[in-house]
Amino acid sequence: MRWMRARVGKATSLGVIWECRRRWAMAAGAAVVAAAVAGTALVVPGAGGTTTERTAPAGPVRFLAKAGWGGTDPAFTPSRVADVIRARDLWRAGYRGQGVDVAVVDSGTVPVQGLAGKVVDGPDLSFERGDAALRARDTFGHGTHMASLIAGSADATDPTGAPVVGTWSGIAPGARLVSVKVATADGAADVSQVVAAINWVVQHRQANGLNIRVLNLSFGTSSTQAYQLDPLAHAVELAWKSGIVVVTAAGNDGAAATRLDNPAVDPFVLAVGAENPGIDPQVKTDTVADFSSRGNATRHADLVAPGTSVLGLRDPGSAIDLAYPTAVVGERFFKGSGTSQAAAVTAGAVALLLSKRPTLTPDQVKRVLLTTAAPILGVDQTSQGAGVLDVKRAADATPPATATQPFAASTGLGSLEAARGGAHVQLGGKTTWTGGAAPSGGKWSTWAWLGSSLAGTTSGTTTSSGGWSGRFWSGRYWSGGTWSASDWSGRFWSGALW
Repeated sequence: MRWMRARVGKATSLGVIWECRRRWAMAAGAAVVAAAVAGTALVVPGAGGTTTERTAPAGPVRFLAKAGWGGTDPAFTPSRVADVIRARDLWRAGYRGQGVDVAVVDSGTVPVQGLAGKVVDGPDLSFERGDAALRARDTFGHGTHMASLIAGSADATDPTGAPVVGTWSGIAPGARLVSVKVATADGAADVSQVVAAINWVVQHRQANGLNIRVLNLSFGTSSTQAYQLDPLAHAVELAWKSGIVVVTAAGNDGAAATRLDNPAVDPFVLAVGAENPGIDPQVKTDTVADFSSRGNATRHADLVAPGTSVLGLRDPGSAIDLAYPTAVVGERFFKGSGTSQAAAVTAGAVALLLSKRPTLTPDQVKRVLLTTAAPILGVDQTSQGAGVLDVKRAADATPPATATQPFAASTGLGSLEAARGGAHVQLGGKTTWTGGAAPSGGKWSTWAWLGSSLAGTTSGTTTSSGGWSGRFWSGRYWSGGTWSASDWSGRFWSGALW
């Protein structure tokens, strides 16, 4: 789904775009731009129960008829989704993701019921980090929704501690979440911010008692270069080779997309498409969502997971909450569709798998998930990959002794500009589109909420073609090989938040 309050610029170095529509770009600085509703007043949750009212920059939005936030389809609760992917069987056996930390690079989170006490705040790399009331908090709404699908606490449990059938629960309610905020209230971020976030996750995966084994990237960029060169692809590969299973959204461009979003296009990571669970719980009645990007015979989604009208936790007063009132269900919940949701569901499933089989490597996790997925009858492989995720069967399968992937590694030496895919984020929180037609959608993988097209240029100074031109981006704070500069090792990163 595309939920992003602030613009999401395809991250410069590792730039990525939220796969509620599109992917992020970590290393190449791809500007993931998710437009906010013109003139929408944003009531942003602050510290101590205070709120801050802001006005989102104007931006033309065309709402999609299908997918996205809201819609007329009945909501699928994560508990119902758990039945589709057979997570409930693992819950009953005592595996709920305990001992596994899942990093979520997104728009931050808010401590709503179901997430309170479950999230460790990493650094805020967004444009909002200078505001103490907004730091690490989700003003867009996307990050909270994704985090809840991954590891939201169950509303009710049976005597064994397993979520009760019919109640709300995240897929891995026993896992802990590590939130790294890169997007602001309008969903904006740059590839450089995403790359920095991924690098931070890799460097701190076992710091201060953390055990980060899974990284969820529900976004993407429209990179125009091969993954073998792309900086964002290089960043996710480093995470993968460091022992972190990187789960990415395939994209929301449907059958017309002959290329997956970046970094899902990288064959090393786990690319997830969206499927629509049928009324009958049997997978044979399921279908691949029409908005799920197909890719091509060489690179397509590795598997599919539920991603239509999925019910997650609501971020009251966030950009998407205000823009999509029909997506609100009751007081606490919000429904949306996209490969963003499918990726989050899969990230939770991987946490379940690793809570039972903690010694599996990322390559082994990917291999066992693909060999145990349930194919949808009558659907080609390019559309569904190996089929629908079946975490129970994966957990019961004998893991492969070796599962090394044979693909060529990314050098990351390509163009940061190409990783952005044509969208840019400007200093000062302004966004600008340059070069040709604006990319479709807001690039967050939640498909329906940002509309299908954006156009125009906002005022402000554009960034240089190679990346950020200001001192914070091209100077000592970003050019160093580690996080040792004062801006990174001070109170924001290693102090109060850690």
